[in-house]
Amino acid sequence: MRPEQRIVIIGGGPAALSTARSYREAGGQASVELICGEPHLPYERPPLTKDFLRGEAEVGDLPIESDEWYAAHAVSVRRGRRAVGLDRARRRVVLEGGQELDYDACVLATGSAPQRPPVDGADDPGLHTIRTLDDGLRLRLAAQAPSRAVVVGAGFIACEAAASLAKRGLETVLVAPEDLPQAHRLGERAGELIATLLREAGVELRLGAELESITPRWRVRLAGGDELPADLVLLGTGVAPCSELAADAGLDVEDGTVLVDASMRSSDPAVRAVGDIAAAMHARAGRRLRVEHWGDALAHGEVAGRALAGHDAEWTTAPGFWTTIGEHTLKYSAWGDGFDEARVEADDGAHVVIRYVQDGDEVGILTLGDDDAYEAAQERLEDG
Repeated sequence: MRPEQRIVIIGGGPAALSTARSYREAGGQASVELICGEPHLPYERPPLTKDFLRGEAEVGDLPIESDEWYAAHAVSVRRGRRAVGLDRARRRVVLEGGQELDYDACVLATGSAPQRPPVDGADDPGLHTIRTLDDGLRLRLAAQAPSRAVVVGAGFIACEAAASLAKRGLETVLVAPEDLPQAHRLGERAGELIATLLREAGVELRLGAELESITPRWRVRLAGGDELPADLVLLGTGVAPCSELAADAGLDVEDGTVLVDASMRSSDPAVRAVGDIAAAMHARAGRRLRVEHWGDALAHGEVAGRALAGHDAEWTTAPGFWTTIGEHTLKYSAWGDGFDEARVEADDGAHVVIRYVQDGDEVGILTLGDDDAYEAAQERLEDG
């Protein structure tokens, strides 16, 4: 793209910043504008349920790049501004309040939003979700011991936050309908491992428990009549992609995600999508994958930025994530299409290696305390 052209990136998360950073590193000369719906510069989200919630990190520790970086790389940031429309015919982004920005290329990096369970009382604004820095600040302020916290859900956000709340001294209960956390996705042994790590962190588990309702100030009612009193309730019940802008603009969207090729190009060649909202073709896997991992959001942005700068770039890295529960970090990488066997290769408490196999081929790995096994398996996945 030429210096007189403009790239507008809608979003303020890792995929948005990675796109701008990669574009400049690849020699791109067009003007770049970041439209951030939050009042903050792009920041690290993973600490919100870990270091930040525990009080071991502060707001100033979270920005991914400093203010000076944006000035030095000629990246303009509009904070606290929401894009409400995408006019593809005129190539304009419409901001809240009516301002319009022309673009030659637009990148959608609008991320995901927390979902609340469909039960009575779950829409109460006094309940907590955690996705943004402001969510994290509100939750940390409320998490004062001694008090009782109930965390609903068994996803990794819920598990991380429950362990952190327990470490802060709160009596913490995690409630989920699953018999073991993440067993449907990672297998029974992995579910047992996660449950053990939660208990070691001081979290009480109420598994196989269906949420029935939540009453104000606060009583969490479970199917069967049990009630859990709480001073704080955190809903960790999943997220949904914020793809309304793309859908309203008439881009190809399926199951809430924008369909893009391996270079992050949508059905409109002038519009790319990255991060949580993208169902991206994976050059090695040979099919579209939709992932919600921090590292893959960065990878999407790197690909999009290089492609916008005129380079050949495709998504080739194997999807994966790290999660820290209490003092322990699990690392997982997989294609995400399931498995027919979870082979426990090592399991001595401090070191766990589980390999996922489908039709005789290794399709994923989960490790605790064995970075070498994780990195070698990830290389094999990326090599096909």
